[in-house]
Amino acid sequence: MLKYFQKKYAMSEKGAKDLFHSIIWTTVMDISFMIPVVLGFKFLDEYMGSLLHSSNSRTDSILYYVIMSAAFVLVMFVIAYFQYASAYTKVYEESANQRIGLAETLRKLPLAFFGKKDIADLSSTIMEDATQIEQLFSHTVPQLYAAAVTTVLMGVMMFFYNWQLSLAVFWVVPVAIFVFYLSTKFQNRMHAELYNKKRDISDEIQEGLDSAHEIKAYNREEDYSNKISLNLDNFEKFLIKGELLLGAFINLSYMFLKLGLPSVILAGAYLLATGSVNIFTYLVFLVVAARIYDPIMAAFDNFAALLYLNVRIKRMKEMDAMPRQAGKSVIHPENFDIEFNKVDFSYQEGVQTLKNISFTARQGEVTALVGPSGGGKSTVAKLSARFWDIDKGVITLGGEDISLVDPETLLNNFSIVFQDVTLFNSSVMDNIRLGKKDASDDEVMKAARLAQCDEFIKKLPQGYDTRIGENGEKLSGGERQRISIARAMLKDAPIILLDEATASLDAENESKIQTALSELIKNKTVLIIAHRMRTVSGADKIVVIKDGAIAETGTPFELKEQQGIFSSMVERQYGVNLQQ
Repeated sequence: MLKYFQKKYAMSEKGAKDLFHSIIWTTVMDISFMIPVVLGFKFLDEYMGSLLHSSNSRTDSILYYVIMSAAFVLVMFVIAYFQYASAYTKVYEESANQRIGLAETLRKLPLAFFGKKDIADLSSTIMEDATQIEQLFSHTVPQLYAAAVTTVLMGVMMFFYNWQLSLAVFWVVPVAIFVFYLSTKFQNRMHAELYNKKRDISDEIQEGLDSAHEIKAYNREEDYSNKISLNLDNFEKFLIKGELLLGAFINLSYMFLKLGLPSVILAGAYLLATGSVNIFTYLVFLVVAARIYDPIMAAFDNFAALLYLNVRIKRMKEMDAMPRQAGKSVIHPENFDIEFNKVDFSYQEGVQTLKNISFTARQGEVTALVGPSGGGKSTVAKLSARFWDIDKGVITLGGEDISLVDPETLLNNFSIVFQDVTLFNSSVMDNIRLGKKDASDDEVMKAARLAQCDEFIKKLPQGYDTRIGENGEKLSGGERQRISIARAMLKDAPIILLDEATASLDAENESKIQTALSELIKNKTVLIIAHRMRTVSGADKIVVIKDGAIAETGTPFELKEQQGIFSSMVERQYGVNLQQ
């Protein structure tokens, strides 16, 4: 049973045990709700029989039942306490562990994974799906199993008491279950489509928020608004259609269940008339028939919710099953040379991105990756930091095969400056300190000065303590870029990756950043990706990548002499500059 729960609901072993205990306590609580009814009927039976005896006997009987009622209230309170603890407190603990588990899964996924997934998709899974699962496991799943167990137990006891009346009560149950079962295939399909449609709308809203400037700049507000409205209308229609069809199936099941009470009335009247049962038994079954279907109907409702839960659990399982990157947590490289040896790589099967890439980026040298757009430069740089795992060949860091090294351990040796900078809505000090979490204020300020940040930071209202807004919206592009370089300087890692670090900057900012970069790359292994030839003119080695393969390798002087791709790129860029 525990293995089933773990597999079915993507739970931990402890979570499966807690769910099992929750089902037991919820079942016990449901059964305890029948105690007052049984006690009441027993009292009436004895009280009616005692009418022939003295009043003292009736008084003693009443006192006995008052004491028993008080005792049962206390017992039910204890049962309710344990049921609450198992069905709610334990579920919330498991939910917290699931969220932590998801975060750990994301932490171990290749960094490139996050380039293929949008924020809305990931946040929906981590927050909304986890919340819905938490809600269903605390309010639905234990109650569903408990209702099934309670109904079976009550049915068995009632069949032993009187099988004819029990048959009249329960013949409708398998019919109602069969009708509900017919709807499960439709429900599964509807829930899957509903989930996907809802996620698509969330993605579009997120995309609109991220692209608000572009939408306004090109006067596409109305088009975007109409698109969202149309999708919301279609979603609403689909939701109404699904709810109507689902409601039809569930209410049809309810209708069959409601036939149980008339069956008991008719069957009981016949048995009473023939003397097969007494009036007391007949009344007992009438009361039971009026109440026994409530947990069954609740089970139908809960099972419908459980089918929707399956869609979310499937999504959680998909994320949990994603291949994690692992490896040894301690490495001792001989040096910080990065060597590519006959490396092949593809983002998707059948479409090769890189072919037979071989070169060495040596420590103490600047290696520049250049070439036409889409040739694979950024891919090569990111493979060196194990953003992805390669298909063929080997990449080594100081002789260590990086595919055998844990990515977090590997990235301790890298400082990376991307073209697209990500900053947080925190102080300048905190944003720079991201490079080294235990850095002192003096260390942060020193890195800021080296990165040419100190001048503009001092002009901010609170200096280094100024909050810079979401993604640094209060700073210019050049200032944001220099904050990123300050982070890299603070980290002071032996390997530097610069991915188009100055591509979108004006001449003044580029000059300041080039000065900062000259400080950053001293005595390091440096990989630079750039389209501007003056950015790589001082490189020790140029690797020209075209169509996923290395077309040329050499020093800037050597490649200019070859009159190949690099020489052509230099001539085109300087030709444009001269005409300007």
